[in-house]
Formats: sequence, structure tokens, C-alpha cells
Amino acid sequence: MTHYDLVVIGTGSGNTIVNRRFADWKVAIVERGTFGGTCLNVGCIPTKMFVHAADVAATPSVSARFGVDEQLLDVRWTDVRDRIFGRIDPIAAGGSEYRHHNPDNANVTVYDGTGRFTGVKELTVENKDGTSSVFSADRFVIAAGSRPIVPPIPGLVETGFHTSNTIMRLEELPRRLAIIGSGFVAAEFAHVFASFGVDVTVIARSKELLRHEDGDIATGYTAIARQKYDVRLQHETVRVERRDDGSILLGMLHPEGSDELVVDELLVAVGREPNSDLLNLDVTGVEVDHEGRVLVDKYQQTNVDGIYALGDVTNPHQLKHVANHEARVVKHNLLNPDDRIESDHRFVPHAVFSSPQIAAVGLSEEQAAERGIPYVTATQRYADIAYGWAMEDTTGFAKVIADATTGQIVGCHVMGPQAPTVIQPVIQAMSFGLDAYTMARGQYWIHPAMSELIENALLKLDLHPKR
Repeated sequence: MTHYDLVVIGTGSGNTIVNRRFADWKVAIVERGTFGGTCLNVGCIPTKMFVHAADVAATPSVSARFGVDEQLLDVRWTDVRDRIFGRIDPIAAGGSEYRHHNPDNANVTVYDGTGRFTGVKELTVENKDGTSSVFSADRFVIAAGSRPIVPPIPGLVETGFHTSNTIMRLEELPRRLAIIGSGFVAAEFAHVFASFGVDVTVIARSKELLRHEDGDIATGYTAIARQKYDVRLQHETVRVERRDDGSILLGMLHPEGSDELVVDELLVAVGREPNSDLLNLDVTGVEVDHEGRVLVDKYQQTNVDGIYALGDVTNPHQLKHVANHEARVVKHNLLNPDDRIESDHRFVPHAVFSSPQIAAVGLSEEQAAERGIPYVTATQRYADIAYGWAMEDTTGFAKVIADATTGQIVGCHVMGPQAPTVIQPVIQAMSFGLDAYTMARGQYWIHPAMSELIENALLKLDLHPKR
């Protein structure tokens, strides 16, 4: 049996671990899907490229308010799609080629197939070519990612449906699209397809969309979404069937009774689940929680010495920047077992590239209240800053939450143009312990830039200036 110093399962952020510092290690990399992982192939990168195209397509619908009359003449879907994957697919293929054949990777063996543990530190890979390989290792990194959840709706599998893994590869735009889900994936794809002229219906079991966001954000976004799409709140899809004409019929229940909807395509976007169940972890003794997430300590190591885990398979954030951070921690700890470092998950930001865009870091107001923090909040609208006037934005805002005793920022939530960029100074302040008043008054803020949204929100906080 072949024995390795290190085996990495998954080629998303896990692939970034193995560099020239591991040149004297015997390494194996295992990938069951497309090289490069979720973010590159079916996640954040292609979706944001679609979002940008959707933003461009949506511009004529609001241009008249600026005295500029524009029309959207056409959306060449296949051109949009092929521009995006014409760039991404070669990157994935190039990454695979580099690991397989580049001389820099002479110490690395790549297994294209599904790996399952058959011993504490023994892995069996069912290769895509039909063969199987069995090997062992001193150390493992589980970076196997996650996959879309498929809910147990009667008729769903038989009817056929799309997830975020497949919806971007459609051969043509549908006339009508239903999206089951109320989270960030549903929000982003609703924006994309509606901007391209598709009749979009969003079906949510919850009372609001993006219900895990701060309450003001969720309420505000839901109101805006209901003006853009057909939003069915508190609707549970109970059956799906394919009709003779090829269309899809959805049956739904809601507090007032039942409802039906006929569409051309169906996107299921109800969340993602870790791929830990595909690895046969029971034989290793590696512990997982009730949702299947691999449990790790502050060093990203599991309860089994020498087996680490990172990314979607272990953390609930399911964000590429979190997986990248964890990969850096794992890399350091593999190379420096006597001087390990800890992961820092204190201030994990996230963004939703919907319309409008949303970004958040830290606690929501509801969470601050639940934790008994003596907090103060302040809100600044885009409409009340100079650049907001330029954009004619009437719905966007930034909300800052601070500890009334220490002046430290404990949360920030932004909805509006370029929210993921606008929020970054707050992430920096929270990470380095800069209090709200010092952040607001201790530096220049460019006028009249969008960053004044944050400056003014900070200044509105009811905090003593000396804090």
C-alpha cells in the first residue's frame, strides 16, 4: 500500500495548502468533482460575473431618473454564459494540468475520484477511470466542501430541477422561473434572471426573505424584492410534476389555503450541506455535529491527531474567504507542529450580491439584545449623503451597532450600492479594536464618496466623544 506524508481531500481552498514548502513531502490530492472547488466552478466567481452582467442589463430600467433614456434591446444569454465559463473552465483545467503534470509537483499525486476512508488513516478512491486506489497517510486535510440540499418534495427528482451547480449552464433563458428558497443564493439568482427579462417567482417558507440578516435588512430587502419579483411568502412546496407540454407545475400550501404555479424551469436554492457523509468518517473516529459538519479545534484539527478539516465541510459560514483563512492556518500548523496558530472567526463578514447589494459583519441587533449587550445603534441612509443624491438611491442604508460601554463596534449592516465594499472599513476597525468614535474622527473620509455613509452612521451613535 502506498503511504503519503499528507493527503488533501478537495481542490478548493485545500489545493492552496500544497506549495513549494511541501516539496520534500510525499503528497496526494483527491478530487471527486471539477478541479478548483465550488467557488471557482459553480459558486462565488461565476455567480458574481453573472450578477455584473445583470447589473448592466438592469441599468436602462432606472436610467430615466437621471435624465438619460435607455433601452435594453436584447440579452444574448449564450454569449453571457460563454464569456463567463470561457474564462473559468480553462482556469479549472489549468489547475488540474498543473497538479498532474508540472515538474513543480513531482512529489504530488492527484487522484480524480471519490475518496472514502476505509481505516483511521486509510483512504480508498474510486477513480473516474473505473479503477480504485488504496493508500494511507500520516496526515489528512478534509476540505471536501458542500453540495446543494435537495429537499424531499414529492415529484421533485422525477420532474427534474436545477441547483446553483447547473442553472448557470442553461442552453437558453426560460420565460418563467421559480426559485424555491429565501437565502442569498435565491436572492442573487432572482436578480440575475429577472434583469435578463425572465418572470421570476420566489417561493419561501419563511415570513421574510434573507431572514438570517439583521431584522431591518430582512424587512427592507423583502419589501424591495416584492416590487421586483412575484414573491410567495409562507408558501411550502408540497408537490412538483412535469406536464405534457414540458412545463413544470408546483403545488404549494400557505396559511390561506393552497396555490399552484406553472413555470418553465425550477431552481432549488434552500441551502447547502457538508460532504462529510460521503467520506465514511465513522471508521476514522472523526466527530461531526448533528448537521454533518466536521468538528475541529482552534487549530482546525479534528479530534483525531493529524486529521485537519477546513471550509464548508466544517464551518457554517460556507464562505470562500473563511475557507482561505482556515487553509492558511492549516498550512502553517502542518509545517510548524510545535508553533501552531489559531483560526480567527471573531468578525466574519458576508455579502449578498442581490439587488440591492447587502453586506454584514458582527452581530445583528437581535443578537446583541439576546446576548444582553448594552448597545446603541445608528442608521444612515444613502439618500442623505451627497453621493447617494448622485445615485438617486432611496432605499439603501447602513446600520451600525456599538457597545454603549466601550464604544467598540459589535455589528454593521449595509444595504445598497457597493455594500460589500462600503462595509470593509468597519471590518478593519472591528478586527483591530478601533472604537467607533476614533474611527469616525481619527481619519479623513473622502468627500463626497460613498464611504461617508459609514462615517455619518458612526457619528450618529450615542457615544461619549472620549470613548
